[in-house]
Amino acid sequence: MTSSLDQLSAGTLDWLGANLDHFDPYAADAGTATHQQAAKAVLELALLRHCSTWTGGPHVERLGGATALLRKLWQRPEFPRLFDAHPPSASTYGLAFAALAPDGIDDTVCRATIARLAPDFLSPAGKSPLKRMEIRFYADKAGADHTIEPYAELVGQSPLVTLTAAAPGDAAEGDAATAEAANGDTANGVTAPLTDSEGYSLTHAAFFLGDYGRTATGLDGDALAHARELVRRMLDHCVGQDRWDLAAELVISQFILGLEPLRTPSGAAAVECLVRAQRSDGAIPGRSAALMAPSSAPAGEFFRKAYHTTLVTALMTLVLSSGRPSWHRD
Repeated sequence: MTSSLDQLSAGTLDWLGANLDHFDPYAADAGTATHQQAAKAVLELALLRHCSTWTGGPHVERLGGATALLRKLWQRPEFPRLFDAHPPSASTYGLAFAALAPDGIDDTVCRATIARLAPDFLSPAGKSPLKRMEIRFYADKAGADHTIEPYAELVGQSPLVTLTAAAPGDAAEGDAATAEAANGDTANGVTAPLTDSEGYSLTHAAFFLGDYGRTATGLDGDALAHARELVRRMLDHCVGQDRWDLAAELVISQFILGLEPLRTPSGAAAVECLVRAQRSDGAIPGRSAALMAPSSAPAGEFFRKAYHTTLVTALMTLVLSSGRPSWHRD
């Protein structure tokens, strides 16, 4: 890794390791304030640990405490019940819980959690292409039976193919409200190529199709070029606006799409943007400069604002250092 990526990796992983009590919903001073938030944070931590197994070395060592916490939580029968606090996402959280189980644990709780899922949840009926990709992604990892169509049938319907970036100046001049409604965040007179929700749909489609860089996405030719250009344009915008969490996700997407982000101007700029945002304790203090937690924030409030972007940045460093699978050729 480069020195910048090394700095990001070591700092973010160390900060996460030093704040594990805030992830644990059963800790006396859990900083996420509610079980609902804690459950989501724990699943994100489990995804980071899952991806860390590809790289080994110091990453695994720095996540040793996180792995121990996850092994404990994954064997508490009451933990998956916390997902019920957020009904729209409860089934997805339960499936992800089973998919991201640490190796070598008793899988009784995981099997019980899958058994609680409604049968129609694991079918394509009434679900968007992105949602079907997400369900298949976690169901395959969990070994859960499902009827979601193969990725080869979903890729052409994915946001990587169907989204179109707004042309500069598409929104009415001087009408910030109209611009924001039409094209996403508008800051300093700059209109985003995609809305926030579209930007996240773009990255998540890449994550599910490419398994964070471990499998081929099925994109090639014009479709691949289109996806790369969408990511580049949105990444340039995020760097310009200090949108840290989406920038980190877009760098991961570049990698999944076959690029070497540190060799692209947009990817290299994003990494340096995140280095500038990183505090001396390793945290990235919020989703963006506009939403960052002040240094004076109480520990729990700071954690709630900082944990997601810090974790996504750590994930970015793991993905970029994981190396290319043998199938990959740019």
